[in-house]
Amino acid sequence: MSKLHSCAITAVSGWVPKEKLTNDDLASMVDTSDEWITTRTGIKERRILRDSEKATAYMSSQAIKRLLKKRKIKASEIDLVICATVTPDMLFPSTAAIIIEEIEAENAFGFDLSAACSGFLFALKTGSSYVESGACKKVIIVGADKMSSIVDYTDRQTCVIFGDGAGAVLLESTKRQFGILDTILKVDGSGQKYLKQIAGGSLNPATNKTVKNKEHFVFQDGKTVFKFAVSKMADVAAEIMKKNSLESKDISWLVPHQANLRIIDATARRMGIDNKKIMINIQKYGNTTAATIPLCLWEWEKKMKKGDNIILAAFGGGFTWGAIYLKWAYNS
Repeated sequence: MSKLHSCAITAVSGWVPKEKLTNDDLASMVDTSDEWITTRTGIKERRILRDSEKATAYMSSQAIKRLLKKRKIKASEIDLVICATVTPDMLFPSTAAIIIEEIEAENAFGFDLSAACSGFLFALKTGSSYVESGACKKVIIVGADKMSSIVDYTDRQTCVIFGDGAGAVLLESTKRQFGILDTILKVDGSGQKYLKQIAGGSLNPATNKTVKNKEHFVFQDGKTVFKFAVSKMADVAAEIMKKNSLESKDISWLVPHQANLRIIDATARRMGIDNKKIMINIQKYGNTTAATIPLCLWEWEKKMKKGDNIILAAFGGGFTWGAIYLKWAYNS
């Protein structure tokens, strides 16, 4: 189907909790150290939402309210909200529905999308299709996760990785030479055994046994996931460059999923990208899953210029992975 419109990101925003959980804090909880964590991940601290009455919808709503204020538009102008998350407030209603109620976007519809750490890219492609077809004029994509709610803080392999946060973007139509130009998204379901939350779904509903066995927390086979992530994220980033006849000198910014500094470095090397062109904030926020890429865009917004060639790349549980090539549509 041919596009009626081109779609671009026209505003970005983010929100993270104030409370920090440092590597030294974790060293007092489990057998680890600042040196061990930093060497293996690049993470120094992460943000944690401690309020038990607030979750993913709250963080998302805060990010979106900031976005609307900055863009000077009303919530009633929003047509669609897509929430990329693996930590929904509830299985139903959708977190998107709760967000829409919270921000008072009475004319919007919405839904959740689950693709783990690649969720923002999957949602971005989905949302852009609504704009490109002319079905929607203003679409909000929010990547948000309260990972602290599914992390076992006695497991040093996983508790050092994840943090909480939300990042949101506004999608609108634009001139054809700008915006989202190409997308490659991939899934390999054989990865399910290496990175998952075992219980809580219809296959393994909550029981005393699942709670006792800690099956509602993140399970990760770290070595296997790392091996897949290094190759797949680097491969897909290189693939989208080749597909669009882009050389390393043509790329203004690489925006990688913030899972592990070594994975980010491997992707950049494969692309031939200088470190000065990579957005990295993993040291401050850790892995916020679907929120990492939009949080980078939020922090680097003033450094991006209209016409910049940008590659977004991610790898997540499923396995899922992908890359998006876009040309930045505005100056801050």
